[in-house]
Amino acid sequence: MARKPNYGFEKRQKELAKKAKKDEKKKNKLEEGAVETPEEAPEESPLDSPDQV
Repeated sequence: MARKPNYGFEKRQKELAKKAKKDEKKKNKLEEGAVETPEEAPEESPLDSPDQV
């Protein structure tokens, strides 16, 4: 007699893989944002100069 497939286990594994992929994308997006922030900082400095005048 054939064994009954455990669909609950398969579903759980699929959900865990999906969550891991989502977390990885979120982490990469945050890292990209952190890299772009220092580049934008010098652009903000000239804006401060007219306020001081």
